[in-house]
Amino acid sequence: MSTARRPRGAALVGGLALLPLLAACGGGAENAAMNGGPSTISAAPEAGVVAPAKVEVIAALTGCTAEIRTEADELREGVCHTGEADYLITTFPEEKYKLTWLDAASVYGGRYLVGERWVVSAKPEMLERFRTKLGGTVQDLGGTGPAAAPSAS
Repeated sequence: MSTARRPRGAALVGGLALLPLLAACGGGAENAAMNGGPSTISAAPEAGVVAPAKVEVIAALTGCTAEIRTEADELREGVCHTGEADYLITTFPEEKYKLTWLDAASVYGGRYLVGERWVVSAKPEMLERFRTKLGGTVQDLGGTGPAAAPSAS
């Protein structure tokens, strides 16, 4: 493996390693598992604004200043820290990278706000609020990994 590819691969793996943590907060995996697969909730944003695929712009539209923590050819990821919750904004230079990321995320399950070349990973109650500002669709990804299993109460 060339040294030029190592940072990209490490960034992609690092971003995917965080998915179990996000999925644990997502809460949508049980619904997707019960319904037999991924589902989406879609509607146009109130203001008719569709967010561009730039972490800083999406963060500003959601009311935060993102701290960039991953810079790679395949994706760019920023984390927002707010009083309500922390959440991730991931952007992609091409749609194919987003589709690959979503495919990997589906192993863990969870609920995500998905737009053209971007994904927001946040608590489910925040996603709908963000959707009215950013556009996109809220997607429940069916999980097959440990984070997707319903917890025993």
